[in-house]
Amino acid sequence: MLTLKLIDGDGNVVDQRTHENETYLAYKTREYTKGEKIVLESSKINCFIWIQVDEAIPASLIYLTKKNWEFPIILDTELRRAYSTKIFSGERHYIRAYLPKSYEIENYRNLALNTHDQKQESGAYPHAFANVETRNDSTFFARNAIDGMIANDNHGSFPYQSWGINQQPDAQITIDFGREIVTDKISLVLRADYPHDSFWEKVTLEFSNGEQLQFEPTNAADRQCFSFKPIKTTMVSLKSLIKHQDESPFPALTEFEVYGKESHDWEDFDNE
Repeated sequence: MLTLKLIDGDGNVVDQRTHENETYLAYKTREYTKGEKIVLESSKINCFIWIQVDEAIPASLIYLTKKNWEFPIILDTELRRAYSTKIFSGERHYIRAYLPKSYEIENYRNLALNTHDQKQESGAYPHAFANVETRNDSTFFARNAIDGMIANDNHGSFPYQSWGINQQPDAQITIDFGREIVTDKISLVLRADYPHDSFWEKVTLEFSNGEQLQFEPTNAADRQCFSFKPIKTTMVSLKSLIKHQDESPFPALTEFEVYGKESHDWEDFDNE
């Protein structure tokens, strides 16, 4: 059973709708106000749900580990800089949640993608976090690296949000999947606003079992893919980031993709 609710700044339920498999909230003459939030309630936990809190944010297949998940209505000017200017704007809105088909879960896919990830852990996975985010600026949050956006020939506000490391030499970003998955490939989209930007010429990928792999990216602006033997893990970290020796102090990551399948589905996957 799925329930969507709109809650106002005082904690009152403005609207709600429940359905066994799919539900929505829709408005054509309502503007959002400060403090409001969208709440998704599920009768099950540790399950997959498609969620879309606004028509300007692509739907996400999230793995939900709690019965109540919240997404705040983003009206703050600073936080909005990392999103389309269309989000939560105007009077017409459409919110939806629905259960996925089995093949949508079982497919080989980018398991790191979550357009609805938030800076703080919310109980919905995958979730990205880091030990540094430049100036605590929303356009440089770790979540930007798993939002599906690959525009990387500039930097700053949408559509050029990225993970920025504030020139910190021990910078590290981690993606927590909330359950065990199997991966055999990652891809990195480095921010390529050259010559403003630099790039990492060596990076280390660490898995939840402690195993580490080292890769050597270039300054290519396209996706850079790195394959390896299948590894079971609950999270991956990108660490020991060695910057190229150039004049720019600003390497950054536009997108971090992790390809694979759910752990229990891997035995049926033909890697050829």
